[in-house]
Amino acid sequence: MNVKKFTAATSREALRKVREALGPDAVILSNRPVDGVVEILALDNDDVASLASPAPESEMAAPRPNLRMQEPSFDDFEPEPAPAAAPVARPAARPAPRAFQEAPAARQPLNSLYDMDEPAAQPVPPTYANRRAPQPEAPAFDMAAMTAMMSAAIAQAKESAAAEMHGMMSEIRAMRGMMESQLAELSWGTTQQREPQKAAVLREMLAAGFSASLSRYLIDKLPAGKDAAESLRWVKTVLARNITTMADEDAILDRGGVFALVGPTGVGKTTTTAKLAARCVMRHGPEKLALITTDAYRIGGHEQLRIYGKILGVMVHSVKDEADLRIALKELRNKHTVLIDTIGMSQRDQMVTEQVAMLTDSGADVKRLLCLNATSTNETLNEVVRAYQGTGLAGCIMTKMDEAASIGNVLDVLVRQKLNLHYISNGQRVPEDLHLADRAMLVDRAFRTKRDAAAQFADADLPLMMAGLGNLNNDRSLREVYVG
Repeated sequence: MNVKKFTAATSREALRKVREALGPDAVILSNRPVDGVVEILALDNDDVASLASPAPESEMAAPRPNLRMQEPSFDDFEPEPAPAAAPVARPAARPAPRAFQEAPAARQPLNSLYDMDEPAAQPVPPTYANRRAPQPEAPAFDMAAMTAMMSAAIAQAKESAAAEMHGMMSEIRAMRGMMESQLAELSWGTTQQREPQKAAVLREMLAAGFSASLSRYLIDKLPAGKDAAESLRWVKTVLARNITTMADEDAILDRGGVFALVGPTGVGKTTTTAKLAARCVMRHGPEKLALITTDAYRIGGHEQLRIYGKILGVMVHSVKDEADLRIALKELRNKHTVLIDTIGMSQRDQMVTEQVAMLTDSGADVKRLLCLNATSTNETLNEVVRAYQGTGLAGCIMTKMDEAASIGNVLDVLVRQKLNLHYISNGQRVPEDLHLADRAMLVDRAFRTKRDAAAQFADADLPLMMAGLGNLNNDRSLREVYVG
C-alpha cells in the first residue's frame, strides 16, 4: 500500500495535484490544515485492492493464532526415541517427559498432570466467531460527486459574477448617460450664446414637426458664418436632398405588377386603392386591371371597394387567407396590374407579421406600399414602419395631408428610414386628390408654420431638450443622412 502526501495552499490546488498524480479515481484518506497549508493523504485506486479481504488460499486467510495459556494434556508428552543399539541389554528406566526437561519453568501442578481419570482438554478448533472481526473500511472517496459539487460551485460563482458585472455595467451606463446629458446641456448653452442663429433654426425645425435628434444633428452640421435665414435655407436643401421620391408614374402604371397597400386602420388604404385603380383604368383600360380585397373582418369593408370597382368596370375578388390569395393571383397572372387592398390593423397587433408573411409567400412578386398618416406623431410613424417593413417596402404613400397641421413628422421618417415616397393623397376625391411627390414643395410646406408655433419653444428650454438626446453617434438612422 503506497500512501502519498500532497500539500498546497488551498484544497482546490491540493485536489488538482492528487488528480494529476493518481488519477480521478484516487482515494482520499485524510484532509487537514497543517502549518498554514492543506495536507491530503491519498492512495491509488489500484492499491485499494490490498485493503480487501485476502484470498482463501493465502496465508493471510488463516485464523489468528490463540496466544492464551492452556493447561498441557497428557497427549502433549512424547517419550524420546530409544537409541538404535544399546551396549548393555537391560531394561532402561522410563525417561521423564521432555516438557519437564526442556521447560521446567512451565510445569503445571501434579494433580492436573497425573489426574488420569479426567480427559485432557482438547484445543478448541478455530471458528469464524473466534476470529477477529474485520474492521470497517474507510469510505471510498467519490470523485464524481466531488467533481459535480465543484462544477456547481463554479457555475454559481460565475452566475454571481455575471450578475455583479451586469449591475456594475448598468451603473456605468447610467453615469455615462448622465454625464453626456450634462455636457450636452452645457455645450448647447454655450453654443446658444455664441451662435444665436442656431437656436432660431432649431425652433423652426421643432415647430415644423421634425424630431429633436434630427434637428440637433443638422444644427451641429451647420456651416459657420451664416445668419439665421441662410442657415434655414441650408437645412431645407439638405432635407430635400435626403428625401427620395418617384420621378414619374411609369414605375407603377406602365411597368405594372402586383401592389398591396398596407397600413394601420383608418389611414385611407381603400380610397387610395380606388385612386390608383382609376389612374390605371384611364391609361390601360379596365380589362388590364384586377382588384383584390382581404378586408373580410370589417362590416361592409369589401363593399366599398366593390362599389369603386363597379364604377370603374373592374372585377373585385375577395380572399380570406394565403391559400385563396395564391389561387386568385394565379388566375389573374395575365392582368397588367393587380391592386390588393389589405385589412387595416394596429401596428402593435401580432397579425401584422402574419399579413406580411401572407403577402411575401403568396407565390407572386407582391410590392408593398405603406400608407403613412400625416396626422400621426413621429413616434407612431416610426412604430408603423418597423412593424410593416418586414423584408422591405417598395415605397410609401402619404395620406391625409390636407388634415395635418404640419408634415415635418412624415418627412423626418422618410429621411431616417430611407423610404421612397410615391404619391401624396390630400382629399377624398377619386382620382383627383392623388399627386406625385415633389421634394421641394414638401419641405417648403413643412416650414410654413405659424409664428406662435415657433415661439412656444423658449430659449431656456432648448438646452434641456438637447441634453435629453444623449450621444447622437449611437443613432444608426442619422449616420446615412447626407449633408453635402
